Amino acid sequence: MSFDTNVTLPDPATDRGAFRAHARKWLAENLPSTLQADSLDFKYPSLDEARVWEAAMHKAGLWGMTWPKEYGGHGLTLREHLAVNKEVGAVLMPESVGSIGKELAGPVIMAVGTEAQKNHFLPNILTMSHMWCQGFSEPEAGSDLARLRTRAVQQEDGSWRINGQKIWTSGAAKADYCLLLTRTGTVADKHRGMLMFAVPMNTPGIRVVNIKSIDGKDSFAEVFFDDVVVADDARLGAPDEGWSAAIRVLSIERATNRMYRPWRFEAELKFLVKALKSDPDLAVKLEDADVQKRIGQIVTEIDGLKGLIERAVDQMMGGAPIGARGSLSKLSWSETHQSFMGFAYEMISTVTPLNSPLAQRAKKHFTTAYLFARAETIYAGTSEVQCDIIAQRILNLPTELKA
Repeated sequence: MSFDTNVTLPDPATDRGAFRAHARKWLAENLPSTLQADSLDFKYPSLDEARVWEAAMHKAGLWGMTWPKEYGGHGLTLREHLAVNKEVGAVLMPESVGSIGKELAGPVIMAVGTEAQKNHFLPNILTMSHMWCQGFSEPEAGSDLARLRTRAVQQEDGSWRINGQKIWTSGAAKADYCLLLTRTGTVADKHRGMLMFAVPMNTPGIRVVNIKSIDGKDSFAEVFFDDVVVADDARLGAPDEGWSAAIRVLSIERATNRMYRPWRFEAELKFLVKALKSDPDLAVKLEDADVQKRIGQIVTEIDGLKGLIERAVDQMMGGAPIGARGSLSKLSWSETHQSFMGFAYEMISTVTPLNSPLAQRAKKHFTTAYLFARAETIYAGTSEVQCDIIAQRILNLPTELKA
């Protein structure tokens, strides 16, 4: 695959809508039909194909918008980031294979990394030269990171010896580095004594065991750290800065990452309706009053999520911290999409090889999406955790109810 990366980016200071128009035009001219889930030509790209495509998106100005230019980014604002995300969401391309690096590791390195770490890691993330995984969750510490047990002990020579286990680690088998959260003390220390590392995945003592998910893919893995020794320059931040860095990661993950989601959901809804209309036997479903009502509810929920994201960008551009508002976004998009995918699967579950080719393509897409959506209210923090954060940090409700 080859793409046009010899582009001149517009100046958003002179034309607020120019950057979104640039993204729309570039995607229309470069996104192949094989990467569009609503096309009969669609096929899942190989890892190498995905890396080439995402590197081209970066060169064209569609990745790394807010990253400083000195580290390979485009030096723009969250407004341009959102403008591009709207156009990325409007086309049903596969999810990024480099999202952990671009959405989680990169922002943390910019926040707490040394200058040497920034110069080494950040450009390589954007060019897709380095792939990352996130080592946070453990068998007894999923949403409750205060219970994590993976331990890092500093040696006399300054290096660190790491022992422990991580689970549900997305993309571990293909990653070059792990954004690893450890503790330097005991579990009793809870939020104190946590330390984050950028650990090369080829370090001796690391063992990756793939976990097959419900959709049949090896998307996740268990990662075991047995006497893994890393140099002190693998440490991200101060020895007791791990918890604040982890909270920063989760806030970013919930508030600013994949802002394209409501526009992607909207594109999926259009695809579903188009697929049903493509076959007379299926089109009659759209005449049902209950189906029409459900579609209306989905549109309303998607529009509400759009407004929530746009308001968050306005607030952050005004200087407000991300804070707990990320939980509002995470709760909204995960519950909305999970419910929507349940409806979509119900609509296309009766599709057979006798139905239209587009309906068959839709069945493949929405079956996979439905299965994956079962986890959306769990990963990046469960809905229960988000409700608790919203109750305590936004609504200021009491943590304990009196009898």
